[in-house]
Amino acid sequence: MMTAEERAIVWLSACSGKDVRSQIAALRAVRDPARLAEAFEEDATRKTDLFLRDLEENDIFAVTLVSDDYPENLKAISDPPLVLYGMGDRKLLRERRFCIVGSRITPPWAEALTRKISSALSGPFAIVTGLAEGGDSAAIAGALPKGKVISVLPCGLKRCYPAAHTSLKEKIAQSGLLLSEYLPDEMATKFAFHARNRLLAGLAEGVLVVSAGEKSGSLITANDAADYGRDVFAFPYNPTLAQGMGCNALLKKGAYVATGAEDIFACYGIETKGKDTVSLSPEEQTLVTILREQGDMHAAQLADLASVQVFEAMATLSSLELKGLVVKAGGNRYSAI
Repeated sequence: MMTAEERAIVWLSACSGKDVRSQIAALRAVRDPARLAEAFEEDATRKTDLFLRDLEENDIFAVTLVSDDYPENLKAISDPPLVLYGMGDRKLLRERRFCIVGSRITPPWAEALTRKISSALSGPFAIVTGLAEGGDSAAIAGALPKGKVISVLPCGLKRCYPAAHTSLKEKIAQSGLLLSEYLPDEMATKFAFHARNRLLAGLAEGVLVVSAGEKSGSLITANDAADYGRDVFAFPYNPTLAQGMGCNALLKKGAYVATGAEDIFACYGIETKGKDTVSLSPEEQTLVTILREQGDMHAAQLADLASVQVFEAMATLSSLELKGLVVKAGGNRYSAI
């Protein structure tokens, strides 16, 4: 049941027709937010009732700036939204939250490592991310099995961007939480992505950037996080890889290096169990060692360095994939995780 104050802020945000600047000015102009609507419009009650009924029929809830579960760390940014619209597990708003973002073009090894880290972090944290391909999707894949993922959209909750991820969006609504500051029917605009990125940073205690080119939107999220006093982490990349130039730039500016979940846990004083040891055959150990030392490599070249036949190397690599120690990078190339 919404309070009078919450209803008034929903009216102001969704039904008043005022732009954001005017909404904030109106909120500041009245002493009692609960009387906000009647101060400006006689028909406010009916409009608000119709809007809230539409939300309920579409399984959408509204969290206002005065709601008990509006995230406190989001309130602390310079321009928090008056209303957040949600679909899914509202309780995740009360969880500790950590953000993972990456570009649409994320190397296979980075996607695999992101899934692994996201899965580990989704114990103490709910994972905040977007809905794009690449780094975002990898973060979702790691956290969704535990239902600990919050995906923030650059459009209303009745829409989906990208449209190809409609089924993924539905899975998150069922097991995790979708959030948006936009009215449910609003389409994504080019300005909405920058605005959404500030929410990703504002909602979380820290941000991990798993891939970023020189002008990636993930860097906007990282910069917002730094401005808000959040911790920023990044994967280190080979200097020649375009997908990691933004990550390396963040590290030069003082971001924390992250190569595993333990790096992030250590920053927050979270104790973790020791790493599970994986039993490796001599052949598996040889190939893993070469990949860790040499980096991304074709199977034939790897077989030559290990002094084995290509078919033998392929069989060993398949076993290492199942153990989560290597990932196929396409074209029979492999990387260690």
